[in-house]
Amino acid sequence: MDRPDRTGEMAAFLKVACAGSLSGAARELGLTPSAVSRILARIEARLGVRLMVRTTRQLRLTAEGEAYARAARRILADIDETEAALADRANPRGRIRVSASMAHGRLVIVPLLGEFVARYPDIEVEMELSDEIADVLGGRVDVAIRFGPLADSPLTARRLGETGRTVIAAPAYLARHGTPRVPADLAHHNCLDFSFRRIEPGWPFREDGRDFMLEVKGNITANNGETLVQLAAQGVGITRVGNFHIDEANARGEFASGALVPLLEAFNPQDKESIHAVFVGGANTPARVRVFVDFLAEKLRGAHPGT
Repeated sequence: MDRPDRTGEMAAFLKVACAGSLSGAARELGLTPSAVSRILARIEARLGVRLMVRTTRQLRLTAEGEAYARAARRILADIDETEAALADRANPRGRIRVSASMAHGRLVIVPLLGEFVARYPDIEVEMELSDEIADVLGGRVDVAIRFGPLADSPLTARRLGETGRTVIAAPAYLARHGTPRVPADLAHHNCLDFSFRRIEPGWPFREDGRDFMLEVKGNITANNGETLVQLAAQGVGITRVGNFHIDEANARGEFASGALVPLLEAFNPQDKESIHAVFVGGANTPARVRVFVDFLAEKLRGAHPGT
């Protein structure tokens, strides 16, 4: 209980070192020059070294004084940083940049943002919808929503859920080209697929208890599922998309009206694609990032479209 206020002494010492005089430091600290002089004398007595040399015009730091000043600045900066971090945790604030794919972002993530900012009014969200892979490590975005297996990286990943995929087509297309009864029939159909490279090329199926990948061909590819669903609804061909696209088509009544129908469900392997939020983790992760990822996990776990 009798320990001196070390941080207060350090702050006073740094004021003297910066001002170069007791009187100048005293004015900034709201103390008398004699009070500041006593603080310096107390530090020197405790350390057993001379920290400042007093001349007629100013005070000059000794080598020990320079070392003490460096340490004092570091310690006080650490205290300020710790207090700021704790205050941030209690009341998260600031801007968070989020990246999600065009379709999943629009259909799943964006509808949740209103509730998030209502819960955390001091956080600003900058939403970026793109099917390009966002650079999280490089600091371009704070959180990215990614599908499927994740590449090895120092990023932290938080699982949000999973989605399945379904083969669909429009009755108009099937009336012209026939309905595939088994996966092998797709060799005779125009299959609309994603243009970006996937880990396993082709569409997965399960037949007679055996899982296999079937290579498909078509005359149009796209980098997003919304385009593929639109083309399928127009009768251009058959496609295989995430179930959250199916949910939206159901909401629009396209399945009920017969605009789209599922195909080859008896051969659907019910494969699931994991969905993760990736971000730079660790002890210094900003509170605004942590609460946003926690919020997504809370809202999407166990209730993700297509799970």
